[in-house]
Amino acid sequence: MTDPTVTTDQAATTDQTGGGLLPSYVLDRWWTPVGDAEAITVRDASTGEPVTRVSTAGLDIGEVLAFARETGQRSLGALTFHQRAVLLKQFATALTERKQELYDLSKRAGATERDSLNDVDGGIGVLFTYSSKGRRELPNGQVYLDGPIEPLSKDGSFLGRHVYTRLPGVAVQINAFNFPMWGALEKFAPAFLAGVPSVVKPATPTGYVAEAWVRILVETGLLPAGALQLVSGSVPGLFEHLGLGDLVGFTGSASTAERLRAQAAAGVRFTTETDSINASVLGPDVAPGTPEFDAYVKQLMVELTTKAGQKCTAIRRAIVPQGTVDALVEAVRAKIAERVVLGDPHAAGVTMGPLVSLDQRDEVLRAVAELRAAGGRVLLGSTDAPEVTLADGSVGVAGDGAFVEPLLIGFTDASAAAVHDVEAFGPVASVLAYRTVDEAADLVARGGGSLVTSVATSDPAVATTLLSRIAAFNGRLLFLDRDDARSSTGHGAPVPHLVHGGPGRAGGGEELGGIRAVLHHMQRTAVQGSPEMLTALTGVWHQGAASRSDRHPFRKSLAELAIGDQVVSASRVVTLDDIETFAQFTGDTFYAHTDEEAAAANPFFPGRVAHGYLLVSWAAGLFVDPDPGPVLANYGLENLRFVTPVSPGDEIRVVLTAKQITPRETDEYGEVRWDAVIRNQRDELVATYDVLTLVAKTVAEVVV
Repeated sequence: MTDPTVTTDQAATTDQTGGGLLPSYVLDRWWTPVGDAEAITVRDASTGEPVTRVSTAGLDIGEVLAFARETGQRSLGALTFHQRAVLLKQFATALTERKQELYDLSKRAGATERDSLNDVDGGIGVLFTYSSKGRRELPNGQVYLDGPIEPLSKDGSFLGRHVYTRLPGVAVQINAFNFPMWGALEKFAPAFLAGVPSVVKPATPTGYVAEAWVRILVETGLLPAGALQLVSGSVPGLFEHLGLGDLVGFTGSASTAERLRAQAAAGVRFTTETDSINASVLGPDVAPGTPEFDAYVKQLMVELTTKAGQKCTAIRRAIVPQGTVDALVEAVRAKIAERVVLGDPHAAGVTMGPLVSLDQRDEVLRAVAELRAAGGRVLLGSTDAPEVTLADGSVGVAGDGAFVEPLLIGFTDASAAAVHDVEAFGPVASVLAYRTVDEAADLVARGGGSLVTSVATSDPAVATTLLSRIAAFNGRLLFLDRDDARSSTGHGAPVPHLVHGGPGRAGGGEELGGIRAVLHHMQRTAVQGSPEMLTALTGVWHQGAASRSDRHPFRKSLAELAIGDQVVSASRVVTLDDIETFAQFTGDTFYAHTDEEAAAANPFFPGRVAHGYLLVSWAAGLFVDPDPGPVLANYGLENLRFVTPVSPGDEIRVVLTAKQITPRETDEYGEVRWDAVIRNQRDELVATYDVLTLVAKTVAEVVV
């Protein structure tokens, strides 16, 4: 690779806001090309002034990928899920402390402060969310279990279960220009949590924003070696170096996605999030002046103007009841007049900036012309160069600025092919009228698959019909009514807890989606073996594996406790008086416990039986060690199942075994999951469940 020796200090002096070469971060150091003859000049979206130049001349992408697979895999593989999750929180904190720098830089790409809430704060929020979910929903280990044990032999000596382990390659992300921070971090966070290194390839028009947030993370000194690399510019020959175990996450146009997918070798996981003709349906029950109508209008205005409409989730088709079109357009017009100031984001009071570049402006206007040629008419706005607020606060036409004002395009024929196929990726939406709910559903489906559709309605019947008709065509559905209008994150705001992606035209991928997104970077494998072997492989005790009963496990701190530590209780006889006392004391006088004749007539019981919760309560009394010690708290039961009824005169006993030990990285205690099994005097299974406790890491940490 040409000149790979540029240091961090040297790169830090590169002028990113005056036309200097934008560096890449590869092989854990900053790198710039020797020559710049091939460099592309990136300009300020509002003024046309040069911001930076982008080139990767001389970059050896094969070396970059090899470094990720070797160094990145090794450093991330040494960490557990929880350790990676803690780092994500530290990354988020570092970015939060310096987000004003990112806000200011984003203004050159046309982003207002509100836009940066979506991009900068949205990206930071993804990191915080995955940090939290990783520590709450993943084990403090390196293997994730999927589903329950599958017994494969009568005697329990042969078992099977599914596990997830991280892929051995590199996650390459090819991003769109509109969200240089959130779009990258939504891919980076789940990959990092899974333990897979990332190579980030931002879009050229906003690559300098991506360089800035990567620089902040590098400067923390917390990035594991090879875990994150940034390629500022093109990556020719990329797919020649990818193979089994590697991933590509692409965000952009459907045509580009298909071209890249065709280059991917067998075994390369290729996920896409592509252009989407998203819809928003106004329910037939909603009239002007209602809270639902007002929420719909506000949402449409927000989607037209946030990021100047340059969002993959923006509303492209407003589908409204026949007879409501004029009221909607006038309401949107009034809302825009009230809330929207178009101009340079550096000027005070500006709420909507330009498109990212003149090329993008021209592309949007070309798409608008195509929609008009297909029968569309401009209902709101104009395609002429608008007057805008300039950086100095004056008002005028910015000849070198990529400004387009919000546009609504009306169609007499709602089924016109172009309106469901042509996307003007800017502040443009089409308004389509429908007569019936079924017709509205058909219009949604004509989009060929979308990231999101929203529905404003207060009628559950309308919502239910639309859910059944359009869910299969969307990755996400938002139902908006007066109860959630204020708290809703909105039509165009994906959240990291839920799937972000969509079928068909939208690409068929699923970015985000909580732990689902982490698992995209892992391989699910069926593992078969003995209980002892599966215990060793998974870090979770399985029935039939070795156990130890040297002393009561509640006397052991996490430093002493081991998987398989066990206590076997004495037996206790259940009497009719016990059952009646429990019934009267708790108020649980269900007939199976209090009426012999009715209980005997029940097909599940031989007569009166003990309450299941009585048995669980007694089991705790049988296995507990009551004195203060390392066990700090019992905070719940999971997977409780009652199997065999217990009659008066029966005996019960319990076996409690340390099943899984999860130290918490940032606390002086951890979680212990115990396998609890209750049996009767005939050794029949009465109940099974998991007991969850919090246990001190060392005896010295126990507070008495």
